[in-house]
Amino acid sequence: MSNILGFPRIGKNRELKKALESFWSGKSNEEELQQVAKDLRAKHWELQKELDFVCVNDFSLYDNVLDLAYALNAKPKRFKDLSGLEGYFAMARGHNVGVACEMTKWFNTNYHYVVPELSDEDNYKANANKIIKQYQEALSLGYKPKIQLIGLFTFFALSKITQGETKAIFDKLKKTYLELIEQITTLGEVMIEFSEPIFVKGLNVANNLESIYNNQMIECVYNEISQKGIKVIVSTFFEHSCELTEILLKTNIYGIGLDFVYGEKNKQSLEALAKSDKVLYAGVIDGRNIWITDLESKLALLDSINAFIPKERIVISSSCSLLHLPFSKEGEDNIESEILSWLSFAKEKIAELKTLELVFKGEKAAKQSLEENAKTILSRKNSLKTNNQKIRNRIQQNTLKQRNMNFKERLELQKNALNLPILPTTTIGSFPQTPELRALRLDYKKGNIDKATYEKGIKEYIKDCVAFQESIGIDVLVHGEPERNDMVEYFGEQLEGFVFSSNAWVQSYGSRCVKPPIIYGDVERKNPMTIEWITFAQSLTKKVMKGMLTGPVTILNWSFVRDDLPRHLVCEQISLAIADEIDDLQKAGISIIQVDEAAFKEGYPLRKENIKEYEKWALECFKTSTAIASPQTQIHTHMCYSEFNDIIKTIEALDADVISIETARSGNELLKVFKEVGYTHEVGPGVYDIHSPRIPNTEEIKKQIQALLEVLPKEQLWINPDCGLKTRKWEEVKPSLKNMVEAVKVIRSS
Repeated sequence: MSNILGFPRIGKNRELKKALESFWSGKSNEEELQQVAKDLRAKHWELQKELDFVCVNDFSLYDNVLDLAYALNAKPKRFKDLSGLEGYFAMARGHNVGVACEMTKWFNTNYHYVVPELSDEDNYKANANKIIKQYQEALSLGYKPKIQLIGLFTFFALSKITQGETKAIFDKLKKTYLELIEQITTLGEVMIEFSEPIFVKGLNVANNLESIYNNQMIECVYNEISQKGIKVIVSTFFEHSCELTEILLKTNIYGIGLDFVYGEKNKQSLEALAKSDKVLYAGVIDGRNIWITDLESKLALLDSINAFIPKERIVISSSCSLLHLPFSKEGEDNIESEILSWLSFAKEKIAELKTLELVFKGEKAAKQSLEENAKTILSRKNSLKTNNQKIRNRIQQNTLKQRNMNFKERLELQKNALNLPILPTTTIGSFPQTPELRALRLDYKKGNIDKATYEKGIKEYIKDCVAFQESIGIDVLVHGEPERNDMVEYFGEQLEGFVFSSNAWVQSYGSRCVKPPIIYGDVERKNPMTIEWITFAQSLTKKVMKGMLTGPVTILNWSFVRDDLPRHLVCEQISLAIADEIDDLQKAGISIIQVDEAAFKEGYPLRKENIKEYEKWALECFKTSTAIASPQTQIHTHMCYSEFNDIIKTIEALDADVISIETARSGNELLKVFKEVGYTHEVGPGVYDIHSPRIPNTEEIKKQIQALLEVLPKEQLWINPDCGLKTRKWEEVKPSLKNMVEAVKVIRSS
């Protein structure tokens, strides 16, 4: 048997993204949106028909965690009067009645989920209509469905308690969750795969679970669900879950899903699993990376599992949902054929699963596929494209790994050189990517316009950005990044060792999609990457122009990284490329350089015992990239949508002169931590949420700044939005930034 835990939902050609944005802009209605969604589900089930079951309820119009919150009526008080899609999207995107719920990373991936808000005032009520409808939809098309559902413990752990006692809220939510399951049982005997990735964090995880995370509660919940006539599979992924597997083996569930790609220690549970009657859903196909599977090595892994578990109790599975992969590599004509042969996206992963299943069963018909796979694996290993000794020698010889003056001394030099006012205003870097701008880049890429026409268009946009910022009085300007398609892709396109797809989009959140670079070989910078545009922008103003770079750890974490070299070595190569760019920028007269590390936190291991090793090399790589900066060059960094409280000392150890962070949705609790630890560097907390179309007024931003000043002194604070403005429209950006600057003026004069 073979199994996946979910399929990408955005569509082969981003059909869902386009339908959502059309609906949000009022160009289409709900019926049209739902028809696109229905058509996509049918297409995706067709691709899964060779598996034993097709996945239902993995499809979402925005996010699965949000779906479950809505199915349980776990709506924040500010949205209680909203219903249907209006209420659903209000939680995700904000509404005139209130700000959106927080978003943060789904474990250590680049996918964002909407954080549910739970309170003792909530009136939970189960509504399984969406799940039931999708199940019946699959049946009507002749497919055998399996329901994918986020487990109760993971949902609760990832939620935010806004008011009340944890245990009481959990008990109330548990009752409604079980009612949801009860409604699903009206379908008859069904199979439900419960995703419980929180279990991989072990027994000492906090996340709202202190009072309810125990053997008895877990056994009780899953035994009760199993008694409802459901075939229950509990799947964990992204790491090993040995402690919780031990508990689950005591329950009456049908099967356990374990990740053997990112959780090698799951092998330690095989002996105990063998003594049970549980079916093992063995996650051996990588659901998070795009490299072709080495089928021979996976067969060896399955044989080692089979030494404990009989074949009839082994289901070959993806390690996690395929949500994190592009749709298919079909049509990727721009990727060199040899490199393309090394790749495997979601559609291809399903084919690999079936081949592996057939070979594992002893089917001779799959022998040819196995031989072809072995040849491809060998060609990649021996290719000159994956090995560059010159680059590897430079890594070994590099000795410049940190700045040569401490922060306090640097700060004095920078203040004298920059001469900025108290509470300096700036933005995170990008300005709106208009349809006209995208069309300009696309026309140039396709050869429809020449270089001179393209550069003229980019420079006109930069001129407009600079003029607007000067007109409203922003202190530190940015050029707006009109030449950049994506903060990682732009740099990857100019670095050796990277390759780019035409259509390998993956969902980040809602309709937001990214096309991660593919790191296939050793990395180096051949030529300057940003100098031309930044120096042009600086020539237009006497104000400070900020250089904008993406940091090495973020480039790594937001790329599909080669799996034939340790990640830290790949990151070291990228860090030296960024160092080269910083050196060129400061030599060109750019005095502030922002090195964004938006994805620094998401690379953290999920097990506490592995964190120190990651922090060590991630810190070293960032510091290597900025070590070349002179003391007078002010280094900024930016981090967004992560929980920082537990890594505040690591953030300080980055030794960036200024860090800008997201606090608009999450309040100022994080800043209190900065104060408590005695954080000495400067901070730019986001004063309004750019992921919502809301336009904050001057008074709202003024109150936010006043709240910041209660936590940190004005000498330490910068004022900025909480992230880049790329995804917003100019009619939202202009009044929002104007109000931000006006609010600062009021505070300064008071």
